[in-house]
Amino acid sequence: MKKTSVLLGLTFTFLFCGVHPATITFTNNCPYTVWPATLTGDNRPQLSSTGFQLATKETQSLNIPAPFTGRFWGRTHCSNESSSGRFTCATGDCGSGQVSCNGAGGNPPISLIEFTLAENNGKDFYDISLVDGFNVPVSVSPQGGSGDNCITASCAGDVNSVCPTELAVTGSDGGTVIACKSACEEFHQPEYCCTENFRIPETCKPTTYSMIFKNQCPQAYSYAYDDLTSTFSCSGGANYAITFCP
Repeated sequence: MKKTSVLLGLTFTFLFCGVHPATITFTNNCPYTVWPATLTGDNRPQLSSTGFQLATKETQSLNIPAPFTGRFWGRTHCSNESSSGRFTCATGDCGSGQVSCNGAGGNPPISLIEFTLAENNGKDFYDISLVDGFNVPVSVSPQGGSGDNCITASCAGDVNSVCPTELAVTGSDGGTVIACKSACEEFHQPEYCCTENFRIPETCKPTTYSMIFKNQCPQAYSYAYDDLTSTFSCSGGANYAITFCP
């Protein structure tokens, strides 16, 4: 495996005693280039790198400060526009016009990796979410850490291959499905979006559309309240490996 041993300089100084960054290693096993992106939540400063290129079989590692709440995703089919030179992606684009997203989120449909990293070697939480649709298979594997639910979370199935026509996003050739929308994004109906009368777990249930995602990726969130089989946690200061096309 080709490996880029470049840490992207994301080590921050905090006032907490005993706080250590977690290392998240990204590997691209897809037969095409993926451009990972990062977004920090909770009004904390963005990481010093919010996007980078990852060629096939390439690996890069980031040091992520704790505590941290944020998300990662992969952008695909990216290029610089010939007229303006702006960087754009057919899936997961964040609208910055650059490889870096600079604090902007990705446009759905995207496969999201969500993290809450605890300080002082506390309990981390992580998940793969297809609530905003799907664009690329992905997995998250803890390295170290402990706990009954400290295991690999994987969405290795290709939802694009079974995406209904009404949810499909096609590429420039007009035929190849490159992403699959969520039913919420496509139809904007409360029963798909878990809003209005469907805003609580008792009324927002799996739908025919969400089950398409769940059948391909049983460990991923397929709708907003899909917690039981889709949330994972590690204690003891684990590092993590994110793999595209596991």
